[in-house]
Amino acid sequence: MDNTDLTAKSISLESLGIKNSNVHYQLSPGELQDLTIKLGQGVEASSGALAINTGEFTGRSPLDRFIVKDSITADKVWWGKVNIPFESSKFDALYDKVIKHLEGKDIYVRDSYVCADDKYRLNVRAVTETPWANLFCYNMFLRPEDSELAGFAPDWHVVCAPTFMADPAVDGTRQPNFAILDFTRKIALVGGTGYTGEIKKGIFSALNFILPVDKDALPMHCSANVGKDGDTAIFFGLSGTGKTTLSADPKRKLIGDDEHGWTNENTVFNFEGGCYAKVINLCKENEPEIFDAIKRGAILENVVFKEGTNEVDFDDVSITQNTRVSYPISHIDNIQPGSKGENPRNKFMLTADSFGILPPISKLTPGQAAYHFISGYTAKVAGTEAGVTEPQPNFSACFGAPFMPLHPTKYAEMLSKKMKDAGVKVWLINTGWTGGAYGTGSRMKLKYTRAMIDAALSGDLDNVEFVENKIFGISIPTDCPNVPNEILNPRNTWDDKDLYDKKAIELAQKFKANFAKFEEFANEEIMAGAPQA
Repeated sequence: MDNTDLTAKSISLESLGIKNSNVHYQLSPGELQDLTIKLGQGVEASSGALAINTGEFTGRSPLDRFIVKDSITADKVWWGKVNIPFESSKFDALYDKVIKHLEGKDIYVRDSYVCADDKYRLNVRAVTETPWANLFCYNMFLRPEDSELAGFAPDWHVVCAPTFMADPAVDGTRQPNFAILDFTRKIALVGGTGYTGEIKKGIFSALNFILPVDKDALPMHCSANVGKDGDTAIFFGLSGTGKTTLSADPKRKLIGDDEHGWTNENTVFNFEGGCYAKVINLCKENEPEIFDAIKRGAILENVVFKEGTNEVDFDDVSITQNTRVSYPISHIDNIQPGSKGENPRNKFMLTADSFGILPPISKLTPGQAAYHFISGYTAKVAGTEAGVTEPQPNFSACFGAPFMPLHPTKYAEMLSKKMKDAGVKVWLINTGWTGGAYGTGSRMKLKYTRAMIDAALSGDLDNVEFVENKIFGISIPTDCPNVPNEILNPRNTWDDKDLYDKKAIELAQKFKANFAKFEEFANEEIMAGAPQA
């Protein structure tokens, strides 16, 4: 393919204000990888994957994420610390500066789309300052056929300029870096940061507004897979809870690992065309699917090589704990054709409870499900911070607060209705500690968690006895195949039962304190799902 000719014939960037740049259009993954290495912006790892360093920013910068407050968003967005308003005039002026910054430079343009269901498809044109950011877009967005490119009409644009630094005093930003959504101009503007996750989350934040407001579909920060009988399972969970690991099940086909929509037709579709997985402490034994996906075409971010080699040391977190890999979903063998599923039957909410309080598996009512969905709870130990040895609770509304423009109760009410309409069973899974909190107990074994999820999916828990946890009101099975019965009720695993009761009440109070800001918007059913202590 002659990309120069294709550029001239197929696209014009004048609508974006870009006139004098050297445009590289729709380069192949191999071309982008080779070009990145040639420019000295990355190196090839022993696996064939491209290893790059994102610079100062190795993760998202939530305080530098803005939404333009305009006629579309003013009365619908839940404004606050998560969704920070930005003036339209300031956006226009800043955008013009970014475009001027790109003049005369080599820039990389990719046409792609998001949402695997054609009814909800959104065409995206990405303009990036680096070839590896363009490769990221190839990996993470869905890839149109060559025949679709000639008449491709973008619905949204991504403009990413990591070397452009804003002037906060003039431009209205907090720092030189920024990620801004403008729903009127339909542009996701990223500058001052090389962290590719800002590109992905920009477009998916836009979808988290567009789908419920315009399409009556529920966006979900979750993974999903489908069984041999066509049953779909949905997995919610914050970072470190096992969402990617547990949804990559050799017995089931992967729909996607991070972002999905749930339609009124009771289908589930992937937003993405790839996976963006953490690789901290990655090993083939525990996560073979991810490990084997790290080959040519994949991008490793901020990893460290073993001394004197180009072999990745996944245990080395000297740059960041947020080491990542992006790869197209085709790098996974066991995937669902078309990235769509039907008939959702089970929904799992994952938490890594380092307090050791929540059961390893429990069944939730619709009200409890909505309450825990809004809460988005996990608790981890920040082991890299000096002096921090106690578990720290972390609540992220809808298991994805940084990307949810609407009030969390809006998503929860949609979820609750869909669960009831579809007869979905909801399970709370604790992949964290048992036998006590961090420092006393131990991490739940992965094989037990997999066995519990298998039992829920197969229906083996449909006919067992359940007992109620008196503090949280959730139902605990008394028996589960291939799992020791004694670990099913966490209270039984603690040496000091009174201490368990005390700590459980303390955790319940943390839930209630966090939920206080949602109460005035939550209906009676949701409030009935709160802890009883």
